[in-house]
Amino acid sequence: MPRNVEEPPPSRPAYFWWLLANALALCFAVVSWFVCLQIFGNPELPRNYKILKKLGRSPVLKHYTLNEIPNGSSFAPKELYRRYFAFDEKELAKVNSLLLRNYLTNFDNPLLLTYIEGDYQVIKSRKLGPKDFFDPGIVIRAQALVKPDDFTKPAPYPVFIEYVFPTPQDSAADAFKPDDILVVKKSPNCAAVVHVSKIIHEDEPCLLLTVIPIAYEKYQLGATGSFGIEPPQVLRPEAGFPVFKD
Repeated sequence: MPRNVEEPPPSRPAYFWWLLANALALCFAVVSWFVCLQIFGNPELPRNYKILKKLGRSPVLKHYTLNEIPNGSSFAPKELYRRYFAFDEKELAKVNSLLLRNYLTNFDNPLLLTYIEGDYQVIKSRKLGPKDFFDPGIVIRAQALVKPDDFTKPAPYPVFIEYVFPTPQDSAADAFKPDDILVVKKSPNCAAVVHVSKIIHEDEPCLLLTVIPIAYEKYQLGATGSFGIEPPQVLRPEAGFPVFKD
C-alpha cells in the first residue's frame, strides 16, 4: 500500500533573512540615535549627566573673562519679579531646565540668559560642601532693597537671591555678615540666573533666584580684600536648587 509522504514546508528565501537583519539594524540605529540625542541634548538631567560623566563627555565650563561673557538681559528686582513670579509650577520647571542647560553648555543658546542687578541685604552665608551643586565655594542668601520713590529709603522687596560663588577660597563666606549690602551690577558681577523658585517669607509669597557669576574675575571685598572665582570642575545636578533647603 503506497505511503503518503508529507511535503516539507517551503523554506524562506534568502533575502527574507537579509531584510530582517537590515530592519533590526535600522531599528537599533534609530533607537541609539534617539537615546544619544536625549542624553547629550539634556545634560541638566541628573541621570544624563552621570552617563556623560562616565563616558568622559560631561560638559566643561568655559573660563569667561569680563569681555567675553555672552550677551544677555539685565534686570533689577522689580523687573525680575514681573518677569518670573507669574509662572506656574509647570512653567517654572520648564524654565529651570532650560536655565540650567544653558549654564552647563556655556550659553550656546543665550536666549534666556538673565543677569541680575540691584541692592541686596545679606541674610546669611555658608561654605558649599559635597552635597551641594558644586564645591568648593560659598553661597549667600540676600533680600532685595528697593526705593518706593525718590524720597523714601530702600525697603525690603519680595525678591531673594542665592548668590553662589565657585571659589577655592571658601573662607570668604565669613566676610559676608547679616545686614551687609551687596551691590550687584551686570558688569563686573555677571551674576546669571540658573534657577527660579517661590518661597513664603513672613507669610508673603516671594521670588527666589539662584545666581552664579560666569565672569571669572576677582570679587572685591571692601577696599582691600578680594577672592578669586574659578569655573567649578565637578558639578552635581542631582543636588538641585535652591542651595539653602530650609
